[in-house]
This record gives sequence, structure tokens and C-alpha cells, in this order.
Amino acid sequence: MFTGIVEELGTVTAAEPLADGSRLTVAGPVVTSDAGHGDSIAVNGVCLTVVDVLEGAFTVDVVAETLRRSSLKHVGVGDRVNLERAMALGDRLGGHIVQGHVDGTAVLRSAEADGLTRFDLPARLSRYVVEKGSITVDGVSLTVVEAGEESFSVALIPTTKELTTLGFRAPGDEVNIEVDVLAKHVERLAQAQLADLGRGASPLSGDNGGSRGRTW
Repeated sequence: MFTGIVEELGTVTAAEPLADGSRLTVAGPVVTSDAGHGDSIAVNGVCLTVVDVLEGAFTVDVVAETLRRSSLKHVGVGDRVNLERAMALGDRLGGHIVQGHVDGTAVLRSAEADGLTRFDLPARLSRYVVEKGSITVDGVSLTVVEAGEESFSVALIPTTKELTTLGFRAPGDEVNIEVDVLAKHVERLAQAQLADLGRGASPLSGDNGGSRGRTW
């Protein structure tokens, strides 16, 4: 579990293709200061498991599913990446609840001088995005300014642009997106309730048209 508060900008120092994915080596002295084998570190918002810890660097294996779903498939030697260690119980939740389970990618449309930044987002994900809600972009916890049918915008403060990859992204760049997990859970629960209502069941009585006897 993460908070979306990036701890440092790391640098990819090696990228080795594997039969079912790739192995990345990332330099990051802050996140490796107390890291060990099996720990979780978010790389551009993707929760990855540490394989080895080297001198100020760590290695992770990225499986094919993660490459398919995220922008890590484009990462190469010399690229900068956002890094965050998993939060410890009792830490302040500075951003919002972030799982590190990327839902897909968005494309940067425009970045204004005042920090207003717009992204194009697939409709299958944009339905979870609401004005003033939380969204994770490349592992950065941000507040939505505007939510469109297939787009959204955020306002980046100078510190965010200086300390994360979002400061040097250009129009057309692909970024990782994790929507608010609470929105997905609510949708799943609502689908079941609406399906029961469609069959004429009463959500208050527990009569769902069958013998399951669900209690609401």
C-alpha cells in the first residue's frame, strides 16, 4: 500500500529482457536505504517486488501483464522514474490510498504554464474519475480539476513538477493511471443491487428473486 507521495526520482541503470517480461535495475539511494529482498517499491506507480538490493540501487522483475497494462514497457536505461516505498503502519496518509495496481494508461494532451495539465483517458477508466476526486498519475497522488467523458485535468504545483517525472513529460507521452479503488468497489456492489432490482427484487426485503436470501 502506498500514498502517492513520491520519495525520489530514480534512474534506470539496466533493462534486461526476460522470457516472460523484463528485469530492471533502478538507482535510488533513498528508497534502498532500508530496502531488502521481497520489499515493495512503486516504480512510476507500479508496485514491484525487490529482487536484489545493490549499492544504492535495486532490481525488480516486471511480468508481461504489467508491461502490457502500464507504461513500463517503454522504460529504458537512463530514464527517470518516480519511486515510493510501501507505507508503514502508523505513517501519515499524505496523499490517498494507492495500491500500486495500475489500471491502464493515459496520454498527456497539454501542459500549461500555470500547471494545469490535461490527459486523454479511455472511457472504461474515465467513469471512475470525478471532479475534486483523487487519481494517481505515474505514482503521484493528484486532485482532479475537471473530469470529462474521455479526459481529465489536474493542477501541478512547482514542487510536483520539480521532484517527479510529471515535470518533464511532453504532449503525447504515456503515463500510468490508477483510479480510486473505492469507486471500483462501489460500482461492483451497485451492479449486483441494480441487477436484483431489474428482476423485481426488493433490496430492503432481501427478496432477490431466488433462494440465496441476500440481506441488505
